[in-house]
Amino acid sequence: MGLATKLKERSPAIRVVLLPRDTNEMGSIFGGVIMAHIDLAGAVEARKHTSRRVVTVCVRELEFKKPVYVGDIVSFYTKLVKIGTTSITVRVDVEVQRRRAQDVTEEVTAADMVFVAVDDNGKPAPVKG
Repeated sequence: MGLATKLKERSPAIRVVLLPRDTNEMGSIFGGVIMAHIDLAGAVEARKHTSRRVVTVCVRELEFKKPVYVGDIVSFYTKLVKIGTTSITVRVDVEVQRRRAQDVTEEVTAADMVFVAVDDNGKPAPVKG
């Protein structure tokens, strides 16, 4: 399956090209920068399922399998896993399209995230409501 076909089948919650300011001394993108984008992508998906504000309460096992470099296109795909009474669990898959090999995507990492819906006082509140 080619990249064009794969991209038509699903669309990312967010897609970014990271810059030199995001690199560590090894020349790859800081893991924390990727983690921040994972959090944003997860929140985008969680917001589809509640009108309340959501806060991140848990990120389950985040292991980096491949580095990300300046100029790579990084896509953050999301999928709803579960809706609880006050929580929403979202899967975030991170893939990279290399600048020099645009027809190839590589899995960078993935994480399950748990968000909690909160009321105006920051207290847990029902997702539906």
